[in-house]
Amino acid sequence: MKEGPDIARIASLVGDPARANMLTALMDGGALTASELALEAGVSLPTASSHLAKLMDGKLLTVASQGRHRYYALSGAEVANMIEAISGVAAHSGPRRARPGPRDKSMREARVCYDHLAGDHAVAMFDRLIAQEIIVRDDEEIRLGPAGQGFFAAIGIDTATLGASRRPMCRACLDWSVRRSHLAGSLGTAILDKILAEKWARRPTGSRVVEFTPPGRKAFEKLFLS
Repeated sequence: MKEGPDIARIASLVGDPARANMLTALMDGGALTASELALEAGVSLPTASSHLAKLMDGKLLTVASQGRHRYYALSGAEVANMIEAISGVAAHSGPRRARPGPRDKSMREARVCYDHLAGDHAVAMFDRLIAQEIIVRDDEEIRLGPAGQGFFAAIGIDTATLGASRRPMCRACLDWSVRRSHLAGSLGTAILDKILAEKWARRPTGSRVVEFTPPGRKAFEKLFLS
């Protein structure tokens, strides 16, 4: 066996349709019970428990107990980024399907990717931030640009605090619906938090969609796209 990470093991875990559905159901950054994930996967509870044990063993999920319930969640942003990237490849190379309906259109426009904004709006924001040198992309490295600290300080995001965290501040995440990058990392999370705190958009219960209000969309576009 060649040295290096065991890609085949992770690929086999993600490649099972039931487990793939479970992982996708957790892409909103939330946590679900085994029963809820069984419904998402379309399998019985005993079968779901077997799948969950394998995902736990592969360190793709974490579990927390609360009362009589156990809640499963993605183990971190790296797992979410992997699922998002695989979804992009699948969308590009998979079989042709009928034109998506309104729900799919909403998902393409703006959605949650674990803990940051994804979709058309997020990709456009990423491109604009790079064009204005608020963030800088050098090959695969993404970092805060010369104008970054002042720009984000003016809108109430403290990049010095974000930079002190062990988590990367800026990270490119391949957007499955656009197949170009959007912004992940702690800065991506802070931007999504601001969007929701300002009530520019809301997250419908049980959905990854981020619904912008008309005034909220204008405010977002003025700040991040103009």
